[in-house]
Amino acid sequence: MTAAAVCAAALAALTAVPAQAQGPRGGTPHWSLKDTGAPDVRFRGLAAVSRNTAWAAGTLGTVLRTTDGGRTWRDVSPRGADALQFRDVEAFDARRAVVLAIGEGEDSRVYRTDDGGATWTETFRNPDTRAFYDCLTFFDHRHGLAMSDPVDGKFRILSTRDGGRSWAVLPDTGMPPALDGEAGFAASGQCLVSSGPKDVWLATGGAARARVLHSADRGRTWTVTDTTIPAGDPARGVFALAFRDRHHGLAVGGDFNPGQTSPDAAARTSDGGRTWRTAAGSPPAYRSGVAWLPHSRTDALAVGPTGTDLTTDGGRTWRTVDTGSYDTVDCTPDRSCWAAGERGRVARLEQ
Repeated sequence: MTAAAVCAAALAALTAVPAQAQGPRGGTPHWSLKDTGAPDVRFRGLAAVSRNTAWAAGTLGTVLRTTDGGRTWRDVSPRGADALQFRDVEAFDARRAVVLAIGEGEDSRVYRTDDGGATWTETFRNPDTRAFYDCLTFFDHRHGLAMSDPVDGKFRILSTRDGGRSWAVLPDTGMPPALDGEAGFAASGQCLVSSGPKDVWLATGGAARARVLHSADRGRTWTVTDTTIPAGDPARGVFALAFRDRHHGLAVGGDFNPGQTSPDAAARTSDGGRTWRTAAGSPPAYRSGVAWLPHSRTDALAVGPTGTDLTTDGGRTWRTVDTGSYDTVDCTPDRSCWAAGERGRVARLEQ
């Protein structure tokens, strides 16, 4: 059976079982929680490398790594980082990874490891008190970007050409002006995502309109489009993006305040983000993370504090399939999916 067929069969079984019935039962795909030993940490950064290897990054300066499918976790946190909040991690394999700490001024930092987290090198410390970095993405093992909330009225883009060993701020001449109050959300490491060698998208909220910016030249010039996800409040907008190629993408978000309704919290595009269409059946609440299932043109997962939703029609409709709390989700080429969130929660989709 091909990887795509395996995913399709697993998802068909998942949709056939009510959310309350999800659990560690033979033959039923479900989130299987892995004991990270870090109940005080919220993991909003997640990099799934394979079925066996994953990295999780979160509060209290914590970075964990597993190489045995989550049976055991190694604390590989950078020394002296206890006061930092890691919100994004991008891993190339079991040994090489880059993590981003968020915050104003020098709280925004980037670290890189080449030895599985045994040692880390701080490769960027933000010198500008006006900047606040939210997310990272890599096009390949060398080229990557990080984004900051607007400085002087425009989003700021940081670029690396050596795998995160050094960084430089790109000129903002090709960046459209930001709206009043517009910013990115450092909620899942998915407010800046890439597909292919040059295309990258940036998600926004907090302003009158929730928008997506797109660059086809690794962040030097950008176009911007309004989405259908409601905004008009500092807590509303697009929180996460996922693109399976340079044309087909998903956006999720809503209002992150607990108990608030989030109508039309998902949208889709088939033209690289030039236009966005509201999902006919959106998730029932705010969602902060989204990922395409590996080798699938139609299936994806969205996660948030109140549950996991599944689409099997490319984002046209969504169905809640689990009620556990997760902030971010990531899938791998070897047809494995991982999720992470509050109270040290990390899980892998299993059957």
